[in-house]
Amino acid sequence: MSTRRKVGLAGAVVGAASAGVAAAALAKRYAVGRIRLRPDLEANEPFGELRGRRETVTTPDGVRIHAEIDGPDDAPLTVVLCHGYCLTLDSWHYQWRDLRESYRLVMWDQRCHGQSGRSEDCSIDRLGEDLALVLDELVPGPCVLVGHSMGGMTIMALADRRPELFGDKVRGVSLISTSAGKLAELTLGLPALVSKVVHKAVPSAVSVMRRSGNLVDRGREAGTDLSFLALRYLGFGDSKSVSPTVVDFVESMIRATPSEVIADFYPALMSHDKLTALDVLNKVPTAIIVGERDWLTPLDHSKAIAAAVPAAELTTVPATSHLVQLERPGVVNDALRELLKRAERGET
Repeated sequence: MSTRRKVGLAGAVVGAASAGVAAAALAKRYAVGRIRLRPDLEANEPFGELRGRRETVTTPDGVRIHAEIDGPDDAPLTVVLCHGYCLTLDSWHYQWRDLRESYRLVMWDQRCHGQSGRSEDCSIDRLGEDLALVLDELVPGPCVLVGHSMGGMTIMALADRRPELFGDKVRGVSLISTSAGKLAELTLGLPALVSKVVHKAVPSAVSVMRRSGNLVDRGREAGTDLSFLALRYLGFGDSKSVSPTVVDFVESMIRATPSEVIADFYPALMSHDKLTALDVLNKVPTAIIVGERDWLTPLDHSKAIAAAVPAAELTTVPATSHLVQLERPGVVNDALRELLKRAERGET
């Protein structure tokens, strides 16, 4: 083949590839644009603007944990809200707004997240010890623990390390979109072969994030249409009704989480196994809440928790995914209020 023909062929290939990339980008932009043009009932919701009395507790390994306290100090119970992986205490927006008039609330940023300090110890057991410290220093009376995703795992770690707290200080527990273990086996709803490839690729990606976190973060700073669509697909179930403002709110929390933090916690999540610790929760009223379409901590994981805690109330929320507390806050808040009433009555 002549040089001229080779150059022409190469140019054609590059041109076709460029056209394909441009077409994909245009389609993606069009899809996001259509989503944002839909009526958005949450457009004026003040996400991230609720504030309480700021407190700081310092862990034995020197990490400063940021917390905020709101609600009446003479309330019968304190509700301690433990957020999930890559989120912050602001992810409890609707629960904070709904419960602050009736209950004393303690929201806290888990280590390395939000306004809390960084640490090299990113284990779930350490998070459980942090929660114990929060209870010791910021919760003088009885409380109910509420955990979403990694926050639920934090509660399980506390149950494993400090079982004597349950039934006395801890009067109730809610585990939302969480798992007691085997997260490494997730398929994310993908075909088996594709899921296998993804699981093989993730450790390498995590390694890059750990080694080159600053470079990766610079690429994440502005946010992208792709991250918006991915979050909307993985984090929310009812794609037609979810608020773009809510998606943007969550995406901003995830984007603000340093890449090194994402990488450092990933192995702890994959190796998490606290199924044997769940028996402690039989001492107190327990509410398990999960989205029917949760791909990240699927329904089967909540069913496994419910099997280990037979007295627990399992609420499955239709057409909803991992961020159920933001996607269907009314359903979640109703379940939490029922749990709080049971805890006040001293039920088990």
